[in-house]
Amino acid sequence: QVQLVESGGGLVEAGGSLRLSCVASGTVSNINAMGWYRQAPGKKREIVAGITDGGSTYYADSVKDRFTISRDNAKTTVWLQMNSLKAEDTAVYYCNADYQDALELRDYWGQGTRVTVSS
Repeated sequence: QVQLVESGGGLVEAGGSLRLSCVASGTVSNINAMGWYRQAPGKKREIVAGITDGGSTYYADSVKDRFTISRDNAKTTVWLQMNSLKAEDTAVYYCNADYQDALELRDYWGQGTRVTVSS
């Protein structure tokens, strides 16, 4: 099993930056890909960025060239550097871990961290 704890959210003006962190604990060696999702009020949860075990990254079109996902080699922490923030980036951001062991293949989620961008 894995536990995920996000931090770094807050209130920022449009054009500003925030850095989100997600710390994983438990059997982190069984984590494959990790990612960040977000859910704005009244909208479905959507993927923002992902990073594979091998370091390949994925970004939603809406955040390309503004956000950067990174991960430490120990697979205990993943970051999301968010620059040039826009009002439409306002959402609760969730960390996700793709976990696999001999018994299960599943996603784990953090509790979320709120990002509010004022225009």
